[in-house]
Amino acid sequence: MPTALITGATQGLGRALAEALAVRGWDLVVTARDDSHVARTVAGLRGHGHDVVGLAGDIADAVHRDELADLAIELAGPRGLDLLVHNASTLGPLPLRPLRDLTTDDLAAVLAVNVLGPHGLTRSLLPSLVAAAGTVLAISSDAGVEHYETWGAYGASKAALDHLTSTLAAELPTLRAYAVDPGDMRTAMHQAAFPGEDISDRPLPEEVAVPGILALLESRPASGRYRAADLVAAAGSEVAS
Repeated sequence: MPTALITGATQGLGRALAEALAVRGWDLVVTARDDSHVARTVAGLRGHGHDVVGLAGDIADAVHRDELADLAIELAGPRGLDLLVHNASTLGPLPLRPLRDLTTDDLAAVLAVNVLGPHGLTRSLLPSLVAAAGTVLAISSDAGVEHYETWGAYGASKAALDHLTSTLAAELPTLRAYAVDPGDMRTAMHQAAFPGEDISDRPLPEEVAVPGILALLESRPASGRYRAADLVAAAGSEVAS
């Protein structure tokens, strides 16, 4: 069975992707901050009949990353880890605020979760990923390429994560390294960014983002940055032809 490690796997896109992979026969390592959420997620995913292990903790914590890497390496075995998904993320202090009101400590906390954590975890898992000729998938955002008021910290972190992902691809061409913009989604995180607003018009993660990612994993195109909506459209065009 292929094996994946997914961070931020107990809600939103992370949970939807974990469920989609479990249904398709993947073994999984899942993590998020809340222990009870991790336990419920593991129990639910095991219902699909595959090996699922979970570990609660903060991806910004080096000790947690080391323990998580050890779990993934053990589960994957000598054939290696097939997929590492960097989904755990933070918006930063809420409500979102302009850069003039963002302290250096605020920015450092966002970078610790959104950039430094993924970098450290990737480094720890590189031998296992290389053994499997695996895939590193970083969940990106249009805020990483566009400039929205009050989104400076989050946008800068996603731009940095995109850059690290593309550089990894250049350095290790036997791997696939993707940054995927899932688009706006109806998630708790998106709602937190727009308090009091009705976001019911946004699609659920399983409606666009997950199908796009699954199409990417199946086709394994060249490493790079992709939009989930474009991946879904391309997959639909191939089916139609």
